[in-house]
Amino acid sequence: MVRPVLAVCLVIAASGCGRFPTPSPVQAQDGELRSVRDFGAVGDGETDDADAFDRAVRAGRGGLRLPAGRYRLSRTIDIDLDAVGPFSIQGDGTATLVMAGPGPALRLTGTHAGTADPNSVEPAVWERQRTPLVDGFEIVGDHASADGLEIRGTMQATVSRLGVRRARHGIVLTGRNRNILIDTVHLYDNRGVGLLLEKLNLHQINVSDSHISYNGGGGIVVRESEVRNLQIGTCDIEANMDPQGPPTANVFLDVRKGSVREGAIVGCTLQHHHDAAGSANIWMLGEAKQPHKAGYFSISANALSDVFVNVRLEHVRGVSIMGNSFWKGFDHDLLAVGSSNLVIGPNVFDRNPDYQPADSANGVLLEDVRDSTIQGAHLNGSLAADGALVLRRCENVNIDGVQILDARGPGLRLEDSRDIRVSDSVLRNAGEADWTAVAARGGGGNLLIDNRIQGRVDIAGTAARVVDGAR
Repeated sequence: MVRPVLAVCLVIAASGCGRFPTPSPVQAQDGELRSVRDFGAVGDGETDDADAFDRAVRAGRGGLRLPAGRYRLSRTIDIDLDAVGPFSIQGDGTATLVMAGPGPALRLTGTHAGTADPNSVEPAVWERQRTPLVDGFEIVGDHASADGLEIRGTMQATVSRLGVRRARHGIVLTGRNRNILIDTVHLYDNRGVGLLLEKLNLHQINVSDSHISYNGGGGIVVRESEVRNLQIGTCDIEANMDPQGPPTANVFLDVRKGSVREGAIVGCTLQHHHDAAGSANIWMLGEAKQPHKAGYFSISANALSDVFVNVRLEHVRGVSIMGNSFWKGFDHDLLAVGSSNLVIGPNVFDRNPDYQPADSANGVLLEDVRDSTIQGAHLNGSLAADGALVLRRCENVNIDGVQILDARGPGLRLEDSRDIRVSDSVLRNAGEADWTAVAARGGGGNLLIDNRIQGRVDIAGTAARVVDGAR
């Protein structure tokens, strides 16, 4: 139903007399979405529509609709959820917000101070703030410090079908939030981070079915935060590092301050850019004195390639890595340092003959790792000079059912390691008659039992013993 004020506007516009510069706010009926154009937004890409957006937000409860157009904003539109009531801002994919000022184009702010336990949620949060929705439009940065969307203090915020490009950061989560859903978003070609979790206290976040690529400061980055239950699934996350910038990663969990535990990275493609020195696909960086602050993660069923290190674990505990395909790790396919209770299961560490030149090392290196298991891993064609699988200063690692094939350097190297057990594994190099299958130096208590080894075994002193091996 068209209200009288709208009918008058339409008649005047049709008669060539123009439109009201600042129409009176139109209150939505239950279930209706109010259009930002009803509050004076022009959407021509040149007019500053910030005041119109403010009027639309302050108009009260209900959804806000973004019709087709380019809405230029000179400042952040602050959405105080407690003041405006249950809120959504939605488009049909045809609207663009051009952020021409510093800070986020949109900032959602709630007052939730509890946990994810329903008993900790204040009634006002359920009544006025629950499940804010951002859906179906694009944000483009037009300022050096422009961000896309910022979320703080919310309960069950949901972001879907949102595109952010040419900004500093795409989506920023900060403060205290609970139960966040981010789905089917495009965070692309931003100077900073695609999805940034910074100075954040958050339990329960799902990031799914999204495209997060070509963001210079990292794809998904956590820093100085307390995060639990971080699920990243079925996303394409690529080239999120600037070759001229500091090292970062497609997924970078920086836990030198704070903690990140209980999560999964599953079913994603993570790759590029090998020109960015120190880059990684997945990088979990803990604190050496408290390595249990980072970990209890599963990394499964991902395709990982074309960076310096495909998976980099530093000072973490309780990470399982299974069912992934690794290739083109220019320094390492897997690097683990100062960590414990790792389970490295069946994974493919290989090189595709179609991807030339064949110049990536593709090695697996464990340094100062203890109480861990490597089982069923398949390593083929490593060019790493130190060895395809290297354990340096490690302790109590069980290696079982591993295949190491056609490595340029030694197949397995043990350096100053203790209580390493290698069993039921195959080490073979078809192209090198004098290939070193096993090299061991220092340490002690290491045992190789019931393996098929085709190559030289170079063991210094009592570094290791070979029992019942087929040669």
